Amino acid sequence: MNPFLLNKFYSKKSFLAVFGGELRIFDENQNALLFFVKQKAFKLKEDISIFSDESKTNELLKIRTESIIDFSGTYDVIDASTKEKVGSLRRKGFKSILKDEWEVLDANRQTIALLAEDSLFKALLRRILTNLVPQTFYITASGNTLGIFKQTFNPFLPQFRVDFSMDTGNVLDRRLGIAALTLLQIIEGKQS
Repeated sequence: MNPFLLNKFYSKKSFLAVFGGELRIFDENQNALLFFVKQKAFKLKEDISIFSDESKTNELLKIRTESIIDFSGTYDVIDASTKEKVGSLRRKGFKSILKDEWEVLDANRQTIALLAEDSLFKALLRRILTNLVPQTFYITASGNTLGIFKQTFNPFLPQFRVDFSMDTGNVLDRRLGIAALTLLQIIEGKQS
């Protein structure tokens, strides 16, 4: 089974990852681990690997940035087996101070979608009350919703339910969707 063909996922960030961030992405019912994400520790530039499991023997994707400070960073998503760039995710710097927003880019760095928090009001509440107001993000393209990332209420262990089932035309490469989920939990999670 190719996990990139699925539409629904459940992810949990590791609570006590001592060196670098860790994330586990399961099927929607949490029955099967589909991806294990490991962020390399002590790196000036982000270097994140997505594996098929915790043994880390089968690397599926790499997420890298050339910038040291990620304020408006662009994160390239690379298929580990072909070494080809799948696309990129670019953080919308100053706009993300009040409300997190990311551009989803194709391999030629053309914008194909937008990933954004649900509302400015809720985003401001989250910045004041931290994890007491769970986040919701939408990926949209041409006014259509392609995916929803809903944080579950858990102030200690960041978890998300992800649904791409409304993307019936398969506009969004699921590899970019998994990379977006990873960046939301590992990069945006550092702000909390």
